[in-house]
Amino acid sequence: MKRDYDHLFKLVLLGSSGSGKSCLLLRFADDTFTDSYITTIGVDFRFKTIPVDQKNIKLQIWDTAGQERFRTITSAYYRGADGIMLVYDIQDRDSFLQVDEWLSEVNKYVSEGTCKILIGNKCDMTSERQVSTEEAQKKASELGLAFMEVSAKEAINVDAAFQALSSDLMAKREQQGAQTSRQGGLGLSKKNVAGGERSACGACA
Repeated sequence: MKRDYDHLFKLVLLGSSGSGKSCLLLRFADDTFTDSYITTIGVDFRFKTIPVDQKNIKLQIWDTAGQERFRTITSAYYRGADGIMLVYDIQDRDSFLQVDEWLSEVNKYVSEGTCKILIGNKCDMTSERQVSTEEAQKKASELGLAFMEVSAKEAINVDAAFQALSSDLMAKREQQGAQTSRQGGLGLSKKNVAGGERSACGACA
């Protein structure tokens, strides 16, 4: 049976409990939203196929629990991830400050070239904002991450964020394919994420 996609990528949503990871997943995968907050127990996942550069890209998206007591369970799902979304709540400064901790944790399990993007969720709640767009952009730049603010509730930039990360993944996949096919030539250069080079996703708010 012929598959209905050209490439399959595994994405993992990471971030503190209450940052809205599950809402992001439901908005993107099912175009639904609920105000009822239910803590993710362990992990959940969805599939969605989207077009990227005239290719059908199938995304396997894992939503991980943000609570410390589930950390040993969820860390097993980081392995093999092609892309990481680090999610914080713009109303919750602590969730933003914990981004470094989440990044350090996931870097133990994923390859250096894994695509990552910093996501500021709940950007519709401007009156309760505790993290400015400028501060988050600076943090993303320092960490070598793409950046985008979204709202799962109002469906602002959610599709754009997944599309951006998927485009970056496609670019890397094509680079790897070109390197593999070239015989005896110079390989394409890798992005220096640690040095702060911007992701192909681009940084936007």
